[in-house]
Amino acid sequence: MKRITTPLAGGALVVAISIALTACGGSTGTSSSQKSGAAPGSYDKDATVAIGSLYEPQNLDNTGGGGQGVTEALNGNVYEGLFKLTDSGKVDNQLATHYTVSPDGLTYTFTLRSGVKFHSGKALDSSDVKYSIEKVIGPDSQSARKSNLTVIKNVATPDARTVKVTLSSKSISFIYNLSYVWIIDAQAKNLKTSEDGTGPYQLDRWTRGSALSLDRFAGYWGTPATNKKVVFHYFKDATALNNALLTNAVDVVTSEQSPDALDQFKNSPSYKVNSGNSTTKLLLAFNDRVKPFNNPLVRKAITSAIDNKKLLESIWGGYGKLIGSMVPPTDPWYEDLTHVNPYDPALAKSELAQAGYAKGFGFTLDTPNYDPHPTAATFIKSQLAKVGINVKINIITPDQWYTKVYQNHDFSATLQEHVNDRDIVWYGNPDFYWGYDNKQVTQWVAQAEQSDTTAQQTDLLKKVNERIAQDAASDWLYLYPQIVVASSKLSGYPLNGLNSQFYAYDIKKS
Repeated sequence: MKRITTPLAGGALVVAISIALTACGGSTGTSSSQKSGAAPGSYDKDATVAIGSLYEPQNLDNTGGGGQGVTEALNGNVYEGLFKLTDSGKVDNQLATHYTVSPDGLTYTFTLRSGVKFHSGKALDSSDVKYSIEKVIGPDSQSARKSNLTVIKNVATPDARTVKVTLSSKSISFIYNLSYVWIIDAQAKNLKTSEDGTGPYQLDRWTRGSALSLDRFAGYWGTPATNKKVVFHYFKDATALNNALLTNAVDVVTSEQSPDALDQFKNSPSYKVNSGNSTTKLLLAFNDRVKPFNNPLVRKAITSAIDNKKLLESIWGGYGKLIGSMVPPTDPWYEDLTHVNPYDPALAKSELAQAGYAKGFGFTLDTPNYDPHPTAATFIKSQLAKVGINVKINIITPDQWYTKVYQNHDFSATLQEHVNDRDIVWYGNPDFYWGYDNKQVTQWVAQAEQSDTTAQQTDLLKKVNERIAQDAASDWLYLYPQIVVASSKLSGYPLNGLNSQFYAYDIKKS
C-alpha cells in the first residue's frame, strides 16, 4: 500500500498512498506512558523483535517518495528531529535542548544537544540541521511538509550548536511541523538505499520485497534501545501477515487490516489485541474543479446516498467510527458532524434534482488497487445506482494514482486514505489535488496558522470543519480503527496510529 505522507505519513508526499498529510499539530489520545501491557519482570536485552507490516518503503528517503513504510520503520528509530512527536501527540525536545522565539514570532533560535553523533560517526552540528530543513523545502522535495514549511525565509547557523530560523509570517504550528523533519548528515549520499541518522538504531540491511532490519546503535546519545535488533517483515496481504503472527514468524502486527481474523487472537492467551487511536480517514474525494462536482448540491447528494455506517460495518465489523468530516476526535477542533449530510436517499434525489440532475449522471471513480478501496468502490457503485448515478470503477496502482490524481489532477472522483492528524488545513489550499476552493475557508486556515493562542486556532478550525461539511467538500466515509496485535510476551510497543510512526526502541520481549 502506498501512502502520501504529507506529513509528516508518516509523516511528505510520499508515494505510498494513503495520504499521510501532516499539517498543524499533534493529537491527544493514549499517553506514551500507556504503552502495551505491563513490562515483564525480566526481558531479553539481546532479543530480535520481528514486526509484521503491509507497508514496505518505496525507498528510504522521506523527501523522495519513500511512502508510509519509510515513516513506520525509520522515523524515531533511525532518524530523529529537533523535536519528537510522542505516541500521544505531545511534542518533546529531542535534538534541540531548548529554543527561544522573538517577540514578533518570526525568529526561532534553537540550541542543539551536544555529544550527538550520526551512525557514520560524524558529530551533529548546525550545518546538518540547515541542510535537513532546506532538503524538505527544496525544489526536488516530494514532502508535503514542504508546503507547511514554505513559511521559512532563512536558516542561519551562527555557530556549531545554534540554528536561527526566520519566518516570513507567524506559524503557530512551526515547532510541531519541525517534529517531522528528520535531521540527516549533510554529507550523506544515496539516501534512497542507505541512511545516516542519529537514532537508537542503524540500518543493517534492506531486502526489497521481504524485510528491513535495524541494529542497536552503540554510539547513541540517549537511552539505548531496549532490544538489540528489529526486523520489519513485509507482507502483500493481511492473511499472510496474520499467518506470520500465528506461526511466531513475527511478534507484532503494526496495524491489523483484517477484522474477521481477530477472534483467533482474542480467544488465545498467547496474543493481545490492542485498540488505539487512529487518525486515518477513508475519503471519497471529488475533483471540485470539474462538473458536476463543482456543484456542492451534487456532492451533498452523493454523500447522502451512501450508507457509511453499513460500509464501515461491512469492512471493519464493530471497529472504526463515523465522524462526518476530516477531523478525528483526537484533534482539538473535532465535532461530530455526521448529521450535516445524513444518509437519506430521498434527500439525495431531491438535491440532485435541484442541481439539475434529476435523471442522474455518470462518472469514473479512480480506485487504488489495495484493500479496502476496491471493496469500498463496489459498495459505492451499488449505493449510487439507487439514486440514478452510474459509477465506472477504474482500478489503478499507487504509482498511477500519484501521477494521475495527485500530481496531474486528472480525475473526477477517487478513493484515498488520509493518515495524519490535523490535516483539515489542506481544504484551505485550492491547489491541492481535490481542488476545493472556498475563499473564506482559505482565509480562516491562514488566520488559524497565525493565531497567538491555541484557543484562537481551535475556534477558527472549527469554523473550517463546519463549512467544509456543509459544502460536502469530500465524503469522509469513516475513521479507521487502530488495531495492534502482538504476542503476549511483548510490551512497550506504541498503540496509536499517529501518522504511521511505530517506535520500536522501547519494546521488551520476555
